[in-house]
Amino acid sequence: MKMAIFNTKSYERDFFVRHNQSGQHELDFLEPHLDSQTAALAAGYPAVCVFVNDDLSAPVLNQLAANGTQLIALRSAGFNHVDLPEAQRLGLTVVRVPAYSPHAVAEHTVALMLSLNRRIHRAYNRVREGNFTLNGLMGFDLYGRTAGIIGTGRIGRVLAQILIGFGMRVIAHDPIENDRCKALGLHYVSLDALFEQADVVSLNCPLTPDTHHLINHASIARMKPGVMLINTSRGAIVDSRAVLDGLKTRKIGHLGLDVYEEEADLFFEDLSNQVIQDDVFMRLLTFPNVLITAHQAFFTEDALNNIVSITLNNVRTFELTGRCDNEVSSDLMA
Repeated sequence: MKMAIFNTKSYERDFFVRHNQSGQHELDFLEPHLDSQTAALAAGYPAVCVFVNDDLSAPVLNQLAANGTQLIALRSAGFNHVDLPEAQRLGLTVVRVPAYSPHAVAEHTVALMLSLNRRIHRAYNRVREGNFTLNGLMGFDLYGRTAGIIGTGRIGRVLAQILIGFGMRVIAHDPIENDRCKALGLHYVSLDALFEQADVVSLNCPLTPDTHHLINHASIARMKPGVMLINTSRGAIVDSRAVLDGLKTRKIGHLGLDVYEEEADLFFEDLSNQVIQDDVFMRLLTFPNVLITAHQAFFTEDALNNIVSITLNNVRTFELTGRCDNEVSSDLMA
């Protein structure tokens, strides 16, 4: 199938070429993000492939449909950036990669926890400058502490398994309780109880209308003083200004982010020679107890192999049958 792959980096291109050695698909790699200004580049392509920061709002979808696109292949699990009702109205099929490597994201979540707790990022810079003092680097034992996981799908379950292995007490909140998590020893509690009891709060849920700004001034007020907050799910689950206030009052003792609600203008690009205009983001970077990575939790060789393999298989299945088991419908947004 002929497909335009938007927003591609060199490392992604290598994986796509490797998995398409048989030449089943005609792949064209485009560097620009997909948006209203670049949608015309997809003219004549029955399929487009997009990533998490591409624009799939109604105006863009209408341009794609008018120019002959039938399939939108997301090379991601999340689909909050897609206007699904409009896609359905236009007859566009949207497919995704529902699970590529829960271990990659869960392990990165733990890396943020450990780095923040033991101030690894600060210690690294100190030692390189010849400063071997330990002042300000004291952490705490994770053993015996309480971790609260919000969202216990594949990633949440793997994370729970790791943290239980550390000897942590793990509680969780999810509208749908996972029996495999219960078997590990995880206990489900209300959201308020999780906020009140957890020393570490990890967000591993999808972005939906119900979870948008789930972390806000009110929820932060219910958390323990000095709580560690980690987000490796979607940026808009966290109200960044509320978190900024929580850091200033020291209600939040440690903050680890791999996602950010305005990341579309920042992440995956080299802006080192530019003045970044996002004042909230730049303020967050000034705190010594904040560690931000640029949406790299998924970024392992294993995960990229799975993402590309499943994406191309989704396209092939649609080409042969007109449908796909990994199709996303507007019902999933409910």
